[in-house]
Amino acid sequence: MNSFGRVFRVSLFGESHGAGIGVVVDGCPPGVELAPADFETDLVRRKSGAAGTTPRRESDIPSFYSGIHEGRTTGSPLCVFFPNSDTRSQDYSKFMAVPRPGHADFTSRVKYGGYSDPRGSGHFSGRVSTGLVVAGTIAKKLMPSVTFSTRLLSAGGSEAVDAAIAQAVEAGDSIGAVVEIRVLGLPPGLGEPFFDACESLIAHAVFAVPAVRGLEFGDSFASAAMRGSAHNDPFVSGDGKTSKNGAGGMNGGITNGNDLVLRVAVKPTSSISLPQTTFDFENQAMTTLTIEGRHDACIALRSAVVLESAVAVALADMFLTYESTKIRTSPRTPGGNHDAR
Repeated sequence: MNSFGRVFRVSLFGESHGAGIGVVVDGCPPGVELAPADFETDLVRRKSGAAGTTPRRESDIPSFYSGIHEGRTTGSPLCVFFPNSDTRSQDYSKFMAVPRPGHADFTSRVKYGGYSDPRGSGHFSGRVSTGLVVAGTIAKKLMPSVTFSTRLLSAGGSEAVDAAIAQAVEAGDSIGAVVEIRVLGLPPGLGEPFFDACESLIAHAVFAVPAVRGLEFGDSFASAAMRGSAHNDPFVSGDGKTSKNGAGGMNGGITNGNDLVLRVAVKPTSSISLPQTTFDFENQAMTTLTIEGRHDACIALRSAVVLESAVAVALADMFLTYESTKIRTSPRTPGGNHDAR
């Protein structure tokens, strides 16, 4: 449903034009220092206002309803809320009859029998991802030795990101992008084989972010054209470091101690100013849809930090799971002599 995680569990709630949106984080250990200022950096990265983003402005100052006392987590569920204030619901009234091509207007209506909130896309809005950024900030607090590096590799198929976005804005259109996330300082041993593999859990979290269309780790699809001699990562030290990183930091579903490297394909925003020929479900006829309102020309500009947060949430869940289950005796090392016990 709207929750992710086994030990570090995140639940998103709210609608874009409702009273507000927020997140409940369960499983956060007690005693973690948290203050509103801790969330400011990443929330600002998600804010609108830059060229190519929606002009909708929300203060996005977090209100903590539970789980924090005297600046530290209590161990009980954290509930963080963001009120909505800058809404223009009338911009969305026509989409009940004429769903936007490429958007969830149609599928949400079918899924919930017509009762889903259509204002600002309701629960299907990217606005709801604000709560995921909050959860990501908390997740990073649980992994202080881990650092994240996130950037747009391209937008609209061009490495000249700013120019591509400016052209899309001028055309009244939108463009997608490729976001690269690198995670440094991860210990080896996170993840499980098969269904709870590190990449499986990260993919689960990343695909929860609106507009995600693809995900790759390391060499990924390029490896299909490689030979093993080119794709393999030879070890160069006893701590598992390798001379290259074609695997993207994982083997057998488990982190190997090298940098975790992934790239995410983000689709163009569905809401564009250009007229589109589509179906009118009320009149049962084709029509021309012109979308008004405030929208992003390249949603990846603001969703990059959301994707980073989703990765952090997945890793924090694996980290806490690993800490609670790892073997407490001295590990056996490859090539070592060990007594049978």
